[in-house]
Amino acid sequence: MPLALLALAIGAFGIGTTEFVIMGLLPEVAGDFGVSIPTAGYLVTGYALGVMLGAPLMTVLGTRISRKRMLMLLMGLFIAGNLLSALAPSFGLMLTGRVVASLAHGAFFGIGSVVAADLVAPDKKAGAIALMFTGLTVANVVGVPLGTLVGQSIGWRVTFGIVAALGVVGLAGIARLVPDMPKAEGVRLRHELAALKNVQILLAMAMTVLGFGGVFAAITYIAPMMTHVAGFADGSVTWLLVLFGLGMVGGNLIGGRYADRALMPMLYLSLGALAVVLALFTLTAHNKIAAAVTIALIGALGFATVPPLQKRVLDQAHGAPTLASALNIGAFNLGNALSAWLGGLVIGAGLGYTAPNWVGAVLAASALVLAFVSAALERRDTPPGTVLAGPVPTERRTAVPH
Repeated sequence: MPLALLALAIGAFGIGTTEFVIMGLLPEVAGDFGVSIPTAGYLVTGYALGVMLGAPLMTVLGTRISRKRMLMLLMGLFIAGNLLSALAPSFGLMLTGRVVASLAHGAFFGIGSVVAADLVAPDKKAGAIALMFTGLTVANVVGVPLGTLVGQSIGWRVTFGIVAALGVVGLAGIARLVPDMPKAEGVRLRHELAALKNVQILLAMAMTVLGFGGVFAAITYIAPMMTHVAGFADGSVTWLLVLFGLGMVGGNLIGGRYADRALMPMLYLSLGALAVVLALFTLTAHNKIAAAVTIALIGALGFATVPPLQKRVLDQAHGAPTLASALNIGAFNLGNALSAWLGGLVIGAGLGYTAPNWVGAVLAASALVLAFVSAALERRDTPPGTVLAGPVPTERRTAVPH
């Protein structure tokens, strides 16, 4: 794998850390600014909304420049947002910093996926995408726990300062290691928008919303579920989330490896198993050991869907994949927000802290149904005798030295 993928992974590590570390630092931030915990929670909501808005907006703004230069600009935006968060004298400016940083999130992963896929041979594309996303998954295992520890021990401003420094490292790595890969000649914004008319791309995005939404339906409420149902101490939640992160790392790498060999079967297996495991979580949540194992499995099965879904979007939008790729990243955050809202509804209805697991199981099962629909439509539209595979890219490939 080219060293350029390491630079992309470092950027992904910083972005993953800043996205999730705030959840463990809300009490400290709220105390410093004199606001309530629910008000401080806007720092999470604002970031998620910024990702959904920034994914298409920043991608469209970057249609006239090279992908490498756009990645560098996005990392600059990320650095500026985190520095503003670290130095903010008021809660309003802190929230502004979070939104500024979030605008880089979706476009970075969307454009980064295209660049990662272009760096390798056609039969290694999903593996390359997975390697970039490894930075995001490792952030949940290393970056978020360490950032939370630093924030609670030294100060949350130090945490965001460190995250900004990670952005500087990522920016330097992209500038030094990522080759200048201009877009295919003749591709304009209208081509990027036209790709969104492809029903297969829309189905892949819907699978992203529902599949990963199933994961977050359960994980959003993991703290009360584990403390009130499984009987864990409050301090154990951090380590349970580390288990979830380790599962994400493993599932991401496995999904990337096998999506290059059999993409749709990989989706069938991961989404089907995810639906079953989420349904079983309503039972295993009552036992500490079983609950811990289930949490790791949810992380693994959930993130095993990411490389194949991202690759499927790139395959179907060949020639003009950048906007579709970025929008698929926004679809993850849409799924997270939707599932968290639905999970809160069933808890508020008095169905208990394990009820969101059933919501997650239904969402994952719905994604599986869409996967079968997608495959059926593809078979219907493919002439007899044609071997189903990823579409052949129309843009000319050149060897990249590394």
